[in-house]
Order: sequence, then structure tokens, then C-alpha cells
Amino acid sequence: MTEATDTAQVSALKPKTKISGKVVKTTLAGVLVDIGQELPGVIHISQLQKDKVNKAEDVVQVGQTVEVWVRRIKKDRIELTMIEPLEMEWNEIKPEIVVKGKVVRLEAYGAFIDFGGERPGLIHVSEMSRGYIKNPKEIVKEGDEVEAVVLDVNRKKKQIRLSMKALEPEIEEYKPAKKETKKGRGKRGSKKEAMNFDIQEEPKEPELTGMQIAWQEALDRANARDKSEKTKRVKTGTDEQEDILNRTLEKRVPTGS
Repeated sequence: MTEATDTAQVSALKPKTKISGKVVKTTLAGVLVDIGQELPGVIHISQLQKDKVNKAEDVVQVGQTVEVWVRRIKKDRIELTMIEPLEMEWNEIKPEIVVKGKVVRLEAYGAFIDFGGERPGLIHVSEMSRGYIKNPKEIVKEGDEVEAVVLDVNRKKKQIRLSMKALEPEIEEYKPAKKETKKGRGKRGSKKEAMNFDIQEEPKEPELTGMQIAWQEALDRANARDKSEKTKRVKTGTDEQEDILNRTLEKRVPTGS
């Protein structure tokens, strides 16, 4: 096996790649595994199983064939694990990515989806559909495979919020098309015509000719004379009545006491 071939084989290994190997040595720190590569495979004692391990021999024996997964590749070794890795690590779970998983639990407020992360993600009932949903059971049941968009990740609280609604097309509100009113037709005119109607000026009186003006002035003078004469007659009658009353009072003979 040439050096170029060895390098190509090592570079073909990716994190989370599943391979088989044979245990060749156990130590206090872990296990050496032959995986058919130039570089040795190493399993740290903490990666032999999820539970705590005191001695490697409690889990594996020399000569045993084991299934392992690649964790990372370094210059002098290939680090392995016997604990099946998560499909998605925390640093891989980011908002707006699409994940696919199985409904593992239903609650009144939503559904929990196992998509390969450390914790299932929650699809709140309000994020299950663009329409109104009272209970998650109206949309999904346990065991269903669903796709969802990651809305938010809180690694400290170990919470992952998902949305099925985000993958649905938006529902456009129906708006009936406005009918265009043709100019000059219909019982009602356009808005512009109505505005023009509101601001129309009052009709102007027709202009008089020279003859009509002279005639009007003569009528005004005649009316003025008639009014003056009536005023004089009223005044004269009033004055005569006052004279008669004064003369009557002067001629009255005073009575004795």
C-alpha cells in the first residue's frame, strides 16, 4: 500500500462514518483498534459506552470485532467512538435549516419531534399550520414522519423550537378586483367629477344693456319720489293733529276749587 493510497483512504473517512475494527490492545486510557488504515484507531475510555467505565476490559476484549464511528482525524491517529453519534450536534442545529424527524410525543400545546438531535424539538400548536388548530392531533399522530424549519435554538436550556407552518405557502387574502367606471356613464360620476361638482361657482346674473340700465335708474328715482311724498303726508297730518290738540287745551276754562 503506497503512501498516496493511505492518504486517500484516510481522507475518505468523515466524522460519523460507521466502520468495523478489531481490538488490538487495551490500556488505562482506552482501546487501540485496527480499522485497516495506516493510522491507528483510538477509542477513549469515555467513548466505550454512555455509562461510566472503570476499565476498558469491562467492555471489550483484545481480538474482539467492534463497530465504531469516526469522531475526528488527527495527524497521528483516528479518534473513534462506540457510542452512536447524534445525527445533528448542537453546533449543527441553526435557525432556518430544515430537519426531518418522527413525532415521539403529543401534548395539548404541541408535538415533540426526534430529528436526531440530543433533544427532540417542539412544534407548538400555533406553528403546525397556517389555519387554526385547536389540538395537535388534528394534524399529526405519534410515529408520523414530518419536516420542519428550525425557529430557535437554546443550548443552555436545551430547547429547540420548530415550525411546520413555515414550510407551507402563505395564504393570500382574497381581494375582489375593483370595477373601473367608464367616464360619462353610470348613475354616479367619478370621484373627480364629484369634486368638480362640489366646487362649481354659483351662476352669475346676466349683464344688463345700456337701455336696461337707464330704465332701471328711472324706476329707482320714481320710487324714491313716491316714498318722499308719502313721508311728507304722514308728517303733515301728524303736525295738524298736534295743533288742534294744543288749541283745545288752551281754550279750556279752568274750574273753580
